Amino acid sequence: MKCFQESVIHRRTNYALGKSIPVLPSQIIAVVERMTREVPSAFNMQSARVIVAMGKHHKKIWQITKETLKKIVSPESFSATETKIDGFSSAYGTVLFFEEMNIIKDMQEKFAAYADNFPVWAQQANGMLQFSIWTALDDIGIGVNLQHYNPLIDAEIKEYFTVPDSWKLIAQMPFGEIKQPPMPIEKISISERVKVFS
Repeated sequence: MKCFQESVIHRRTNYALGKSIPVLPSQIIAVVERMTREVPSAFNMQSARVIVAMGKHHKKIWQITKETLKKIVSPESFSATETKIDGFSSAYGTVLFFEEMNIIKDMQEKFAAYADNFPVWAQQANGMLQFSIWTALDDIGIGVNLQHYNPLIDAEIKEYFTVPDSWKLIAQMPFGEIKQPPMPIEKISISERVKVFS
């Protein structure tokens, strides 16, 4: 097990994913449940909701996505889009991230002085949850990438998984076997991003 900082450094985007995962599905579920329980949220509102989809349910997410995009992407461009979506479909599973908007509305009514902030705080907490699950999955040898096909696919996804209308889709996280290492990325000088006053 890596230390936290090593885990953050090691976490990367993996697009080449497969189904031969090095852990049991139950270990993946345990990671998602643990992180969802422990990641903080403003006013402890706990508005994030998560679906872990595997097998035919994982495939359905990307079938819906492909069919939706086929209606709006030009035929000459669709081949590249289809290849990309098929890559996500080739993964072992997908984590879907939602926000329960009724909780956010309740908090806005309860604490009216902060009403405008609750949607922002909810997004921040959801981002922390995505990052935490991503990093924890990487820790157990699972590759991950993060996608945002919402709101295009929202209605069909919600219907398929029979989630409440009040759940808003935020992101889709395909996960699976790491089939090839991620490409290197450039980092700008840290002095441009961090200023220290002491």
